[in-house]
Amino acid sequence: MTTTRTTLHRPSLRRFVRHYLEIVVAAVAGMVVLGPAESMLLNPIGWAELLAHSEAYALVMATNMTVAIAVWMRFRGHGWAATAEMAVAMYAPFMVLFPPLWLGVLSATGLMVLGHVLMLFAIAAAMVRRRAEYT
Repeated sequence: MTTTRTTLHRPSLRRFVRHYLEIVVAAVAGMVVLGPAESMLLNPIGWAELLAHSEAYALVMATNMTVAIAVWMRFRGHGWAATAEMAVAMYAPFMVLFPPLWLGVLSATGLMVLGHVLMLFAIAAAMVRRRAEYT
């Protein structure tokens, strides 16, 4: 029986995809759990007014996602460097979209939609950079 190169890499690809999905689920969990919790705790001191600004809202949401992802990655045994790179992947898509927002080329809704789409690619890029850690 001969094994092909594809056969040898399927388990690694499955592990990579599983890790990717775990990170995406952790990010969603961070938004769903931490977003309402932070609002409930901080709205009495003017939090809602701060979040009325698209940039602040995007950064707070990225923080909620990053906290959940960092907790999950550390639980799974990932190092601090990989965790920090994944945190950058949460913020960078929004940061690069702020100038088009400020110039009126991108709407607040566009910022959120495009930021999240780019985030999916940024997560994958961070994982490819440390391929061995995720496979």
